[in-house]
Amino acid sequence: MKESVGLYLILTDPVAGYAACAKAAVKAGVRYLQLRMKDAPRQDVLTTARELRAITQSSDTRFIINDDLSVAMEVDADGLHLGQEDQSLTKARDTWNTPGKIFGLSTHSSRQALDALNTGPDYIGVGPVFSTPTKLNADSPLGITQTAQIMESSPITAVAIGGIDSDNLPALRDAGIHNFCVVRAVNHAENPAEAIHRLQNICEGHRF
Repeated sequence: MKESVGLYLILTDPVAGYAACAKAAVKAGVRYLQLRMKDAPRQDVLTTARELRAITQSSDTRFIINDDLSVAMEVDADGLHLGQEDQSLTKARDTWNTPGKIFGLSTHSSRQALDALNTGPDYIGVGPVFSTPTKLNADSPLGITQTAQIMESSPITAVAIGGIDSDNLPALRDAGIHNFCVVRAVNHAENPAEAIHRLQNICEGHRF
């Protein structure tokens, strides 16, 4: 069954700080909050993950760890997100078989989105929609039309990602994309609460 996610927030080196962004996300009712600290020392990731787990605990915001299964398990996160080059989602689910945990998988083409179904993720990320500097050796942008087609054809929840901000979000909404993920649009904001509300307002404004 597909889930209406709305704004999915990834935190990576936020200028306002991880805790401030997490608190703003919880207060705004953001459904998914992912911690992505690529190449950071494990202890730093673990310390930050514990802090964000405490903030999101008992809230409606689901706390997801990017890539590191051991950290996700240690802080009892709500789930784990994996990329195409990361460990096997099937093996990760077998290792972390606690009921109710959420597993997401990045996909970058219609073929990968279709193949993902064989590994049983709870949702897939689809992108990049636009070019983005947040990932080295990023895949070629899919564009709005192709992203929308992949998401529409997916039988499971799909979230658009890659270069999305308040300027191009209206075009995504017009294309029928209801679930979207942002990184820079909030991480680069000095006032994360304001940035989150701006995105949510745009999302709501194009829903009807």
